[in-house]
Amino acid sequence: MRRFIIFLTVVLSLAILFSGCKKKEDVIKVGIAGPMTGAQAKMGTDFKNGVTIAMEEWNSKGGVLGKKIEIIVGDDAADPKQAVSVANKIVNEGAVGIVGHFNSSCSIPASDVYNRAGIPMITPASTNPQLTERGYRGVFRVCGRDDQQGKVGADFIRDKLKIKKVAIIHDKTTYGQGLADEFKKHLGSAAEVVYYGGITQGDKDFKTVLTSIKEKKPELIYFGGIYPETGLLTKQAREINMAVPFMSGDGSIDPKFVEIAGDKSAEGTYLTFSPDPKNIPAAKGFIEKYNARFGELGPYSIYAYEAMNILLASIKESGTTDGKVVIEKLHSMEFSGALGKIKFTEKGDVAGSPYVIWITKNGKFEEYWKQ
Repeated sequence: MRRFIIFLTVVLSLAILFSGCKKKEDVIKVGIAGPMTGAQAKMGTDFKNGVTIAMEEWNSKGGVLGKKIEIIVGDDAADPKQAVSVANKIVNEGAVGIVGHFNSSCSIPASDVYNRAGIPMITPASTNPQLTERGYRGVFRVCGRDDQQGKVGADFIRDKLKIKKVAIIHDKTTYGQGLADEFKKHLGSAAEVVYYGGITQGDKDFKTVLTSIKEKKPELIYFGGIYPETGLLTKQAREINMAVPFMSGDGSIDPKFVEIAGDKSAEGTYLTFSPDPKNIPAAKGFIEKYNARFGELGPYSIYAYEAMNILLASIKESGTTDGKVVIEKLHSMEFSGALGKIKFTEKGDVAGSPYVIWITKNGKFEEYWKQ
C-alpha cells in the first residue's frame, strides 16, 4: 500500500509538472513595466492600455508562432530600486521581451537585468542618452533622446523667442537633470543662465526657490522633470506673481499637468514632444479604438502600442522567441505601423530627431513650432 501511495504521488507530481510545462508552451509572455502606482501612475496606465490593445489585436489573429500572448505587468512606482526588483520578477516569470520602463532612472538599472537574461527591452518613453550608450545590444527605444529635445528647446529659445535670460530647474533625476543639462549645453552663449538648481521630486512647496529665481528676473523658466512638479511649479509661480513663461520636456505633456497647475497657470507653457499622432493617417485606427475604450489618448499610449507591435513582429519574423535571434531581427527590420516607419540604429535609437515645440492653450496642447 505504501509503495502504491509513493507511486501515485510520483505520477501526480509528473502530471502536474508536465501540465505546467504545456501551459507555459501554449503562451508567449511579454513584460510591461512602469509606474502603475504613485504620482506618475497615469503614465504607467497609459503604457498598459496601449500594450493591451496590441496584445488583443495579435491574439484575435491567432497570436504569434501559434501561441497566445500574455502580459506580465510590473509596477516600479518610478523607483530605480523597485525597477530592478520588477525586472528580475518579469525575467523569472518567463517573459521573452519587455515593453518599458517609463523613467530613465528606472530603465537604465533594469536594462542590466534584461541584458544579463539576453532578452530585448523596448522603452516607449525613456529619453536619457545613456540608456543606449552602454553597448547593450538588446536595448531599444521608440522615442527620441534628451540630447535631441534639449537642442530643439534651446534652438527655439534662440531663434523664435530670442530670450536672453533663463532660469533652469531640474528634479535631480536621471531624466530631469539630464534633460536640463542638455538644454543648458545647447543653449550655450545664446542666453544667460541666471539660475541653475534642483528640487526634490515629490516635494509640494517650491515657493522659496521660485522667490529666489524671481529676484534674478529671468525671461523664461526651464524645468527638467515630470508633470506633478511642473504643475506645482507653474501654479506657485503665478501665486507669487511671476508672469514669465515656463518650458519643459516630454515628461510634462500630459493633461495631469494642466489639472495640477490649473488652466490659467498652465497657459502659454512650452513643451518639447514628438509631432501629434492624430496627424498620422496610420494612427487613426488605434486612436479611435483607444478613445472608445480608455478615453483620451495618453502621450505615450501609442508609443507603448508600437513597442509591443514591434517586439511581436520581430518574434514572428524570427520564427522563435530566442532572445539573441529576436534582438538581431529588431536591428535589421524596418517596422511600418501607427507611427509610420521605424528603423533602429546600431545603438537601438530611432533614426532622426522626432521633436517639435508644443504650447498649452485653453487647457489643451497644440503643436506650435518646428525647425
